Amino acid sequence: MDFQQRVFKRFETLYGAERAPELVEKLEELLSRYDYTPEGNPENPKKWTHEDSMLITYGDMILSDGNGESTLHILQQFLEKYIGDTISSVHVLPFFPSTSDEGFSVIDYKQVRDDIGEWQDIRSLSQDYQLMADLVINHTSRFSEWFKNFEKGISPGKDYFIEVDPSSDLSEVTRPRSSPLLTAVNTSDGLKFVWTTFSEDQVDLDFSNPQVLFEFIDIFLFYISQGISVVRLDAVAYLWKQIGTSSIHLDETHQVVKLFRDIVDHAAPHVTLITETNVPFRENISYFGEGDETHMIYQFSLPPLLLHAILTENAHYLTKWARDLPDPPGRGTYFNFTASHDGIGVRPIEGIVPDEELQYLVEAVKKRGGFISYKQNRDGTQSPYELNITYYDAFEDPGQPDTPLQMKRFICSQILMLSLKGVPGIYFQNLVAGKNNIEGVLETGHKRSINRRRWRLGELEKRLEDPGHAAHEVLNRYRQLLNIRRQHPAFHPEGAQKVYDVREELFVMQRISPDENERILVIGNVTRDEVSVDTGQIGQLGRAGEEGFEDLLDPQRSVDGDTIVLAPFETVWLLVK
Repeated sequence: MDFQQRVFKRFETLYGAERAPELVEKLEELLSRYDYTPEGNPENPKKWTHEDSMLITYGDMILSDGNGESTLHILQQFLEKYIGDTISSVHVLPFFPSTSDEGFSVIDYKQVRDDIGEWQDIRSLSQDYQLMADLVINHTSRFSEWFKNFEKGISPGKDYFIEVDPSSDLSEVTRPRSSPLLTAVNTSDGLKFVWTTFSEDQVDLDFSNPQVLFEFIDIFLFYISQGISVVRLDAVAYLWKQIGTSSIHLDETHQVVKLFRDIVDHAAPHVTLITETNVPFRENISYFGEGDETHMIYQFSLPPLLLHAILTENAHYLTKWARDLPDPPGRGTYFNFTASHDGIGVRPIEGIVPDEELQYLVEAVKKRGGFISYKQNRDGTQSPYELNITYYDAFEDPGQPDTPLQMKRFICSQILMLSLKGVPGIYFQNLVAGKNNIEGVLETGHKRSINRRRWRLGELEKRLEDPGHAAHEVLNRYRQLLNIRRQHPAFHPEGAQKVYDVREELFVMQRISPDENERILVIGNVTRDEVSVDTGQIGQLGRAGEEGFEDLLDPQRSVDGDTIVLAPFETVWLLVK
């Protein structure tokens, strides 16, 4: 099926057979305007390898000490000084003018915030790294031009939003928040109620109007023209609404994702699509489709499972989940991470860990100075939605900050994340051992601010260059780990991953390069005790042989025999000789 036939099918499903021909023609005109044609983009499809990793950061995560430089320029200088080519990619979180939610309530999708920089800064950064940006596709700010026009009853915008009779039965709608689903708005035509999934300042867009879809295709193509090569479809699961349904993961939503994939495959094969769907695991991986939707999916189950395994010193649930991970179809791969600008979502472990184990995590986070965010259930009750805490402080012994035990737990979690099949993502606060930003929560009133601290450049550099500071230790360890990982194709996203259920104290797996010429045995001790491991008892690996193993993380270690002793919370990467 050629490109025209594929997109015709998408438009027919979304808007009917009568409108499909004109929409196909409109899409081709738009692609031509941006000069995105197969002839103009001969790149091979993007392939992610073991050499890839991504830093997740705000464009203003590092602030000037007073010289007036744009924060994007400061970020680029910081990366040049402290990171270099240790990472290959950078996710710059929304850098657009916005009114709330740290950039996710966008006023203007085609502008860079004045205090962050300008498009030239984005293009400059894209010369050094693959850049990921957010297509905040589900909603826009109520202060955007579109919504102002809606209030006035003029175009473009008067028919871009979802008006709902407040007496409608919306009980089936899946809610990720406890705020009201509908928000009252005074317009030139009187009082109206609009759909607001996330907050009253984030008004959902009406994709049953094809003009809305084309606005976002245009924005998408514009981003690519500015050097963006990875596009994150934010909150895309809620995109299409239909009263009487859950209004999440509807077939129309999947058709929209497929359409963006069609555009990438046809006109910009160097671009990667990644969906942000913080939902239970099976729902999340549905966005791979049959290899015809997203290229990459967040491993939302991983952060809470790793935290649970290390705090309880029991890897049972982590092991079971990892053993059952399906191989992504087509060019798909997983995006592995332990922290992000949001909290640690717990919906993704529904059905994976029992309710009492989830409650353990809730209480553990509270004891460590964190907060809990809740969602509204259909029966009117509330349940935990995410844990708000920095990942570094989540491993603290309550009331005892910055102990060696906390550092060991944290580093264990990061090495295990880096070991898994997929592309690793590292949130900036994890890279510098960020601690709970309680002041930020008090200032903004938002629990997520606990993990969104901004740093003055001088203060941050002082921490990173102090050998006695946790930030110094974590950054150096991360650079070491990533540089080792880059040298070993066993960690290639397309390589095999075999997980072994050895015993609950251990997380054990084997990574195998795509050509099967390299094997690495990963063994993580998730307890505070020394653990002795007989490698000959692990799956089908067999004995080490005459040459034994090489410990990539500790070359001084002798592992010529079959038994290895792991220190508390130690993880080894054993290269099979």
